[in-house]
Amino acid sequence: MRSHTQRLMVCAASFAALCMGLAGCGSNTASTGGDSGEVVNLTYMHRLPDSEGMTLVKDIVAKWNKDHPNIQVKATKFDGAAQDMIKKLETDVKAGNAPDLAQVGYAEVPEVFTKGLLEDVTEEAAKYKSDFAEGPYSMMQVDGKTYGLPQDTGPLVYFYNQKAFDELGIKVPKTKDELIEAAKTAAASGNIFAGLANASDPWYTVKNDAWVVNTNGSGSQAFAETFQELIDNKATLTNPRWVPSFDASLQDGTLIGNIGAAWEAPLFKDSAGDTGKGDWRVTQIGDWFGNGTSTGPDGGSGVAVLKGCEHKAEAMEFLDWFNTQVEDLTSQGLIVAASTETAKTPESWNEFYGGQDVMKEFATANDNMVAFNYMPGYSAVSAAMQEAADKAADGSGKVADVFPVAQQTSIDTLKNYGLSVAK
Repeated sequence: MRSHTQRLMVCAASFAALCMGLAGCGSNTASTGGDSGEVVNLTYMHRLPDSEGMTLVKDIVAKWNKDHPNIQVKATKFDGAAQDMIKKLETDVKAGNAPDLAQVGYAEVPEVFTKGLLEDVTEEAAKYKSDFAEGPYSMMQVDGKTYGLPQDTGPLVYFYNQKAFDELGIKVPKTKDELIEAAKTAAASGNIFAGLANASDPWYTVKNDAWVVNTNGSGSQAFAETFQELIDNKATLTNPRWVPSFDASLQDGTLIGNIGAAWEAPLFKDSAGDTGKGDWRVTQIGDWFGNGTSTGPDGGSGVAVLKGCEHKAEAMEFLDWFNTQVEDLTSQGLIVAASTETAKTPESWNEFYGGQDVMKEFATANDNMVAFNYMPGYSAVSAAMQEAADKAADGSGKVADVFPVAQQTSIDTLKNYGLSVAK
């Protein structure tokens, strides 16, 4: 056993992502459609990395254009921040010159819907529903109507050091009791266990045109109770994910387990450097709150059809094709939402993850990801939760405080948007 302290860690920054899981065609579009024999021209704005060594978006689109002479697509990359792209789309829709299709983060969908930027493509999207995992597909919906198709996902999974676990004589916990027992065992040996999971109640629903907010349900309360016990027993670390101390805890062997989004796989490997090479594995989050292996989302985006679409059927035909180009999109660093095939695990990951078929595990996590409907202005809720989570981490607050804060901030934010909130 290693002599230095090891910990199974969870970050305070993971609170929101782990808890919430319970639960267009613009005027530049030419012609009248493919049936007339005329060419339909579509535009697609994205913010994918499009870096050297990747299959470039323009090259993916070129394959479509070659095989579909009557539906031609032009892709453009937006290099600014996500929030700036949303502002541009809002301006362009009002001016009548918006792109036909645009990449939109799942958390942004309700906001752009509320601003009137999206085209209802419920009927057109239905024929492609089986090509995508259910959870991601639902995140392109608001109040039961569909506004695009999912592209990539961020299901939460569990990263752990198999060798360190074996040395401690512990296994990846499958139940809440196993989670707490393993965490205490690890802590007694100078180790810490990562112990967060998604809650079991939907936070946001729409009923009779009013938003129903329920962030403090039984699932959230169960989560708070368990994680508070881990903190009280000093059986978890709480330093944030995206700070130098996180990387340091990996590199000195302190951190031997952590919940993270699937898209963190290459970043996690980079953060660890040479530490634990070949010892790390990925698995599903355990049944810690009576939810089986269900998991929640952290990040990811889809492609929406913008308001004013004159050729919704053709736009959706292209979009389904593009979002199921699994190998090409994987090269862009995406964990694809498509269920048509499983992506191949990049060879560069094999050494760190001991040859495990990590992408196969992520495909399972996609299937396990439950639907979560964001609300407009969710970023304000996330920030307020983070502040409360930080207080819980440093002992000046309790984990249970996070969820009432989320409740009130959600209600206040919705009202600031001029939206109805159910009492």
